[in-house]
Amino acid sequence: MIDISRRNALILGGVGIGGVAIGGTGFVVNLQSGRPQTSEGSLGVALVQPTELRSSNGVLTVALESSSQQVSIAGRDVRALSYNGGVPGPTLRVRAGDILNVSLRNGLTDPSNLHVHGLHVSPENNSDNMFVTVDAGDSFDYRYELPTNHPPGVYWYHPHHHGLVADQVFGGLYGAIIVEDAEEIPATRERVLVISDMTFDSSGTISAATEMEKMSGREGELVLVNGQLVPDLSASPGERERWRVINACTSRYLRLRLDGQQLTLLGIDSGRFESARDVDEVVLAPGNRADLLVTARAGTSTLRALRYDRGASGGMMGGGTTSSADVVLATFAVAGADTDEFTAVPDQLAPRDLRSAAVTARRELVFAMGMGGGMGGSMMSATINDRTFDATHVDTTVQFGSVEEWTLTNTSTLDHPLHLHVWPMQIIEQDRQSVESAIWQDVVNIPARSMVRVRIAFDDFSGRTVYHCHILDHEDAGMMGIITAR
Repeated sequence: MIDISRRNALILGGVGIGGVAIGGTGFVVNLQSGRPQTSEGSLGVALVQPTELRSSNGVLTVALESSSQQVSIAGRDVRALSYNGGVPGPTLRVRAGDILNVSLRNGLTDPSNLHVHGLHVSPENNSDNMFVTVDAGDSFDYRYELPTNHPPGVYWYHPHHHGLVADQVFGGLYGAIIVEDAEEIPATRERVLVISDMTFDSSGTISAATEMEKMSGREGELVLVNGQLVPDLSASPGERERWRVINACTSRYLRLRLDGQQLTLLGIDSGRFESARDVDEVVLAPGNRADLLVTARAGTSTLRALRYDRGASGGMMGGGTTSSADVVLATFAVAGADTDEFTAVPDQLAPRDLRSAAVTARRELVFAMGMGGGMGGSMMSATINDRTFDATHVDTTVQFGSVEEWTLTNTSTLDHPLHLHVWPMQIIEQDRQSVESAIWQDVVNIPARSMVRVRIAFDDFSGRTVYHCHILDHEDAGMMGIITAR
């Protein structure tokens, strides 16, 4: 196993310590009393799960409406963007082989659309088609057909209209998708934890990002779990909880710790380990998800996102180091009578391993940032292979059914997490060291001034889609390319 560092932290957890604080918008966290408080007193609000919608007889049909409206965020009535009036939107639960129908009505004043992040489905027609535009006031009917062998795990949905993605996600448009296991993994209960960040102005409206914030990638002053500020979770000793964790932040990396509790990682993104792994911490780049088991131990623990150094914006616009402060996310209180311990987590099917596969083609993607030529007159330039996104230009053409090896080179001073739609990536080499197990992710972090090597099997679906940096301000600035499999 490779040692954990900032350059390979997405593989598994190591050790971290730090003080804890949440800044912004009149909220001050004080841990001296032993539990987080705002300036208005103890939070003491139980974690609320998003509304859940489940498939039945192989079909889930959902109506989603995006709109700007008054919602309750962190105990305050504010104006944000939402799906069906909630932040996050409803959780969609499906199974491999199901059909997911989503009727999207755009109640915003800007165009939008929908991306089912991480799902291995067709990129064409009315499936996960990034080139669909749903104008303000219009509707569009999506139909996603999941393969019968679709990997179980945690996925999510959010808008993907180029130039507006960061604003719409930062504003509150996101929700979870769960693809259920064919055979249930025993647990006392399951929780969905959608972690996001927002900044509100004095009028209770989402704040617009400055050019400097777009250069580094904006980070909100409030870091939320299911739209709540430092919610409470509780369990009895010995209970096993399954946490489906989504990093829905536009730019913030989440280095998660829950000291005092036993954490077991089933997988990241759509990747599932053959054997579950005990970990101390998990690092999620924007867009990553974790499938975690938490075995409860007596006492009160704090779920924290520790400081993560994602590089610096260098001399661009006078930018400095981009390092998230330590943040309290939730409290986990374990008390009461001991419960019977669970048996060991059953092994899963061994993941596919492309390290011995025949490679059809090799290519390099070079991620770079500079000044000038950005989207909408921005002074920022964010490129892949010296190009910014052009909806009329196909950047990469691959052979359907082939296996390719991509070298992802980051020449900039900021980390860039690459997201490839439709086809997940197996990490082969990171920090100039071979990865000794099959690690599959659909968001792969490329640390500043470094290189990562991945392999991709372009199976099951042909068609046109995109790859891009999941620092969403960078995507909107042009750090995105079009790929066609044929």
